[in-house]
Amino acid sequence: GANKNSIKIIGEQTPNFAQGYFVYDSKKAGAVTVSHLRFGPKPIRRPYLITKANFIACHNYSFLEKYDMLSFLEEGGVFLLTSEYDAKTIWSKLPGRVQKQIIDKKALFFVIDAVGIAQGLGLGGRINVIMQTAFFRISKVMDDIKAINSIKYAIQKSYGKKGEKVVAMNNSAVDKAQSEINKVEYPNKVSNPVEEIQSVPSDAPDFVKQVIGTLLKQMGHTIKVSQMPADGIWPTATTQYEKRNIAVNVPVWNPAVCIQCHRCSMLCPHGTIRPKAYDPKHLSGAPATFKSVDAKGKEFAGLKYTLQVAVEDCTGCGVCVENCPMKGKGDAILMQPQTPIRETEAKNWSFFLSLPETDSKLFKTDTMKGSQLVRPLFEFSSACAGCGETPYIKLVSQLFGDRAIIANATGCSSIYGGNLPTTPYCKRADGRGPAWNNSLFEDPAEVAFGMRLATDKFNDIAILNAKKMIETGSCSPEIKALLSEILSADQSDAEKIETQRNRIDRAKAGLAKDKSDDAKALLSVIDFLAKKSVWAFGGDGWAYDIGYGGLDHVLASNRNVNLMVLDTEVYSNTGGQASKATPMGAVAKFAAGGKPTFKKDMGLIAMSYGYIYIAKVALGANPQQAVKAFMEAESYDGPSLVLCYSQCINQGIDMLEGYQEQKNAVASGHWPLYRYNPALAAAGKNPLQLDSKDPTMPLTDYTMRENRYKILQRMNPEASGKFMEMSQKQVNAKYAMLKKMAETQI
Repeated sequence: GANKNSIKIIGEQTPNFAQGYFVYDSKKAGAVTVSHLRFGPKPIRRPYLITKANFIACHNYSFLEKYDMLSFLEEGGVFLLTSEYDAKTIWSKLPGRVQKQIIDKKALFFVIDAVGIAQGLGLGGRINVIMQTAFFRISKVMDDIKAINSIKYAIQKSYGKKGEKVVAMNNSAVDKAQSEINKVEYPNKVSNPVEEIQSVPSDAPDFVKQVIGTLLKQMGHTIKVSQMPADGIWPTATTQYEKRNIAVNVPVWNPAVCIQCHRCSMLCPHGTIRPKAYDPKHLSGAPATFKSVDAKGKEFAGLKYTLQVAVEDCTGCGVCVENCPMKGKGDAILMQPQTPIRETEAKNWSFFLSLPETDSKLFKTDTMKGSQLVRPLFEFSSACAGCGETPYIKLVSQLFGDRAIIANATGCSSIYGGNLPTTPYCKRADGRGPAWNNSLFEDPAEVAFGMRLATDKFNDIAILNAKKMIETGSCSPEIKALLSEILSADQSDAEKIETQRNRIDRAKAGLAKDKSDDAKALLSVIDFLAKKSVWAFGGDGWAYDIGYGGLDHVLASNRNVNLMVLDTEVYSNTGGQASKATPMGAVAKFAAGGKPTFKKDMGLIAMSYGYIYIAKVALGANPQQAVKAFMEAESYDGPSLVLCYSQCINQGIDMLEGYQEQKNAVASGHWPLYRYNPALAAAGKNPLQLDSKDPTMPLTDYTMRENRYKILQRMNPEASGKFMEMSQKQVNAKYAMLKKMAETQI
């Protein structure tokens, strides 16, 4: 945004002709955006990428390690770098390759601690206007005073709707930046090793090094056609090789204070903070800085415990620290600068991964603490720092990932879920993991329905073939007995499903020796005799709006399909347009005057069918309720709908406080927590369980913390007040109705 403003300022405030062309990465956090800004006294006839630049600015220090930042800099050009290191120490920290380029190109080198300035002013990692100010001060493309005034005018125009506080912080950043730009006087020789860029670890698979690594370096145009997979198959579990190092600060564990509750792991949007309990013998050979402590709980008696952070994969969002129950009580985790501990913690992470997974017989998976002892099969996604959606996906991958078949709507969840060249979906040591498909925006429910029909059909065929072999006696007595066990097996929980898989593996070994047609037919489908978990993932734009017809049809089908709605109450991926999930009075694109209608109540609509499992969950408010809801939804033999409150940057909030917003949404009655289980009705019990208490705060105490509501309050206080009054009445009436329904005897 700041670079767009820069080219507008130059075009409007100077005699120069100007052009801006922007190359966007699709990643949500730590993405690369290259701004090609051109201006000069002559008309610019056509657009093209800049390959000879006289000014290059690097807005993220870690980019020096991953990209050839200076390849296009002309001799005598300017290089501006944001860094925590000052002008006296920065040279010794630069990679030798970068030092050599600066020397060879006789570059003018400037440094500024933009991140430090932004954090000191409360802007977090938002450094664009700081770097913009530095650009104008260094380039002298226009008079300094005129440039600063133009920048501040653009700030008012861009951020005025977000409130005077936001404008004031950005203006302060501009003022502060002017005095913090320092020229680096560097020697005429390289002091660090000159090494090629290594975008992935040296122990990565060949395909990752040769193809994915090249793509990660922004050098995809050099890959040969022969190197690409001819069948289109792309390996999974590849985000682990990116090591993006985008976090300025990362959480550091204090084992002496930690109560081992696993709330940090549960709420981590990126799967970068994980616990394990293990036999002390496995600590042999541990790095000197590796931390461990006695595991708490009688079930873990005699075991050691570690909570480890993957600092190279962490986005530094800080929600783990913000939501730790020991915050301010000794602090079990604290944010610290990433760079000084990167190397040691990378070794600790590698050792942590080598430890055996916690024995599943020692804990209950259907608890917050137990669920986090299962390795997530969704890790290191490119979602926004502090994303409210990904923790739900991560939880599904921990609870059912070994057998999940997922249809994903196009949107945020497909961008961070299948963002080539890497993917965050992965697999267990035995090769089992989620099967994932990205469908069109409107039809993941139908795709999941097709997956369910196909899975059930293969299951039916396998049952018929197994019964045929049993009845005709065309197999050995051992295989006959084994097939009988398989057909009658209880698969009601994860442990029993694992037992079923073991039976199937033994049967497959026996059938492989049998060359009969019956054995071959059964062998091709026998894996479908183990339970599969079919899911559709998507946002409220899909579920409430564009895909609602298909979603409703699938719910009405009464087949065993699980639908998870990641409700941000706005079209997140496409820029913040209003959806039917957007609440009354919230400002969004296509609802600039505040949405004039109430939020669509998907839960009550689905509840009217009577045979659909429905849950409304919010991890930040009640993580245990969310785990229970997911377990019930998956085990229910019929359609299920899980509505997940997901905070989003488009709501106009500080993402560090996202889970507090979830708590407030529940406490105000805006997002009541409940579970509707038709299986209870069949047993003569009330199917509706209301899991949240009566509202304890006025609705405005929740809404007026968010810019989407505050914008209207500033622009049109009368309309805002009217909407909030109507919404409060609606919240009260809706909660009273749910409460009465939950108390009604069946």
